[in-house]
Amino acid sequence: MQVTTSMRRALLAGTAAAVLFTGAGSAVAAPAAGAGRPATGPVGAAPAPAGQLRPLAALSAERLATADLVAAAKWGTGSPIDDPVREREVLDAVAAQARQLGADPEATVRIFRDQIEASKLVQRGLHRRWTADPAQAPTTRPDLARIRVEINRINGELVRAIAASPQARTAPRCVPWLTVSALRVGRERHLDVLHAAGLARSLRSVCESRAVF
Repeated sequence: MQVTTSMRRALLAGTAAAVLFTGAGSAVAAPAAGAGRPATGPVGAAPAPAGQLRPLAALSAERLATADLVAAAKWGTGSPIDDPVREREVLDAVAAQARQLGADPEATVRIFRDQIEASKLVQRGLHRRWTADPAQAPTTRPDLARIRVEINRINGELVRAIAASPQARTAPRCVPWLTVSALRVGRERHLDVLHAAGLARSLRSVCESRAVF
């Protein structure tokens, strides 16, 4: 079951508020050391359920950072932001990897649909920003093929994080746990409002049960 609309709005509002209070800049910063590592208890112990969600938030933010490069690569070329062929390739690949890991391919695809939509949200936002103020537009064009190599690497890590977190993703407290992780990642990476909204969008289907407050 997906997170309710009110919970999605709370996640977005909370993340954006944290960004505003920390005076974030306009781009995604480099990840903090250990940002993608799950919280653990004693040495050798498995991550606590809440800690299983931290890698999902961190990797989602890392993947979202590539949206800036994709937007720059497409800027001024007439290439559409929507790319159904590429999107299908990504969804097929992550579903296959999930099966290999013994994870739920349907849940994995659902989460990755949101990852893709989050990337497009940021790309559209940046294109609107650059259209309104050409001085902010990129002056160089990144190699889209190289960017996709990096995206594929992050995708693989994200599938593994999804496969490692069923206990947390199905827990009644998943949404508040995930919100805390997203807020912390947003602060660490100094996300602006656009990227905070993208992060919230990317995490929309991570929790499979409604929150209980």
